[in-house]
Amino acid sequence: MALRVKFENSCEIGVFAKLTNSYCLVGLGASANFYSTFESELADSVPVVMTTIAECRIIGRMCAGNRHGLLVPNSTTDQELQHMRNSLPDSVKIQRVEERLSALGNVIACNDYVALVHPDLDRETEEILSDVLRVEVFRQTVADNVLVGSYCAFSNRGGLVHPKTPVAEQDELSSLLQVPLMAGTVNRGSSIVGAGFVVNDWIAFCGLDTTSTELSVVENIFKLGDAHSGPAVAGAMRDSLVDSMA
Repeated sequence: MALRVKFENSCEIGVFAKLTNSYCLVGLGASANFYSTFESELADSVPVVMTTIAECRIIGRMCAGNRHGLLVPNSTTDQELQHMRNSLPDSVKIQRVEERLSALGNVIACNDYVALVHPDLDRETEEILSDVLRVEVFRQTVADNVLVGSYCAFSNRGGLVHPKTPVAEQDELSSLLQVPLMAGTVNRGSSIVGAGFVVNDWIAFCGLDTTSTELSVVENIFKLGDAHSGPAVAGAMRDSLVDSMA
């Protein structure tokens, strides 16, 4: 199932939330609507934690994580770290990282098995990432963009990448990640897919501006719920999205 949601006046909900298979973090907002949407859908399966990271609400861009762990920048306060440790499951390992590219969500994209990272990420960060999140790490770009976390998003079942990603590159990324990939957009044509929605293995939350076509593509490629349209329909939708971007 894919749902539409908005954070105050922004549809870039991947900026304000981090969703994995074992927890969900949401940024501290003035209105409770954003939090309550996640809470009502996820409360039975994973904890939903309202927090800040480095005293910022843009937590989706500040951290990187999966069901095994969570990496946060060095600027995260002790109080925030303690709050997250108390709220997240014991199996989730939380680690501060001293990394020059401190917006970790922009430079790392991962599921429970594989991570794509910015080509200039520190070697030490790569080792911590591999150790804490238990993933295989690949230095990669997406459609010539180094901010892999901003321009792609993937779960253990599928992935969405920048609409101008060439087919050959999609195939290469797909074989690295071992999941099917599709080029597409969210929020009525936005190519910054990592910031436009969050997804795990059974649910996705997209920005409120996301069109029904974009929503269908997300449901299909991530195999969410009963997406009624088959792969052929999803492919045709994807083609029309990409054509409109060209």
